[in-house]
Amino acid sequence: MAYLRSLVFYIGYLGSGLLASFLACILGPFMSLNSRLKFFSIWPRFANWFLYVTCNIKLIVEGEENMPTQPCVIVSNHQGQWETFSMQYLFHPLCTLLKKELLYIPLWGWAMSMLKPIAINRGKPKEAILQTLDEGSKRLEEGLFVLLFPEGTRVEQGKVGNYARSSFELAKRNNVKVLPICHNSGDCWPAHKFIKHSGTIKLFIGEPIEVVDSKKSAEEVRVWTEKNLNLSG
Repeated sequence: MAYLRSLVFYIGYLGSGLLASFLACILGPFMSLNSRLKFFSIWPRFANWFLYVTCNIKLIVEGEENMPTQPCVIVSNHQGQWETFSMQYLFHPLCTLLKKELLYIPLWGWAMSMLKPIAINRGKPKEAILQTLDEGSKRLEEGLFVLLFPEGTRVEQGKVGNYARSSFELAKRNNVKVLPICHNSGDCWPAHKFIKHSGTIKLFIGEPIEVVDSKKSAEEVRVWTEKNLNLSG
């Protein structure tokens, strides 16, 4: 039954994503960036609803009162695919960091390129950090939230990897706060796994923090994430 539900989800997920990307490529060039971000966020919202309908995976958000109205750097743990699209409608207006090669995917990648993401070459880590700091600063100046995954890669559910300081350095350089968030999406949607498990994805939004020492702040948020993931079970 779990396999069948997951299959139905993927048919709707990929099919609707293809349709949404096509419409975005047609309509996007005639929209402002803010309008594109709002319009493109319809599909992630649908995908989460369809995930609930097909696989009985619910979403609970705690700490919404902590969401700032001013541009900030959002840092999140990274467990799988869920958080790569769900944040697009949970936080607005949002700029994300992604692998450059994703923009070459027909329709989907073309649509994503219109949202002004920070597209990095992960094969050149030093250049990627400098690019993140440079383009991230520009996005913050433009009034966008900047979403980064300081672990740098997907981490097995229930675990937390090391948090790189670059996300926090970006906030410090631009005199903006860091909004820590964490989730247990891997419990329901494990990375690189076809089967989805019914349950609840809990997204915790922490209080925005001022960064004085980027290395110290990175460790503090990592510990906070670890603590909240233990509570999520």
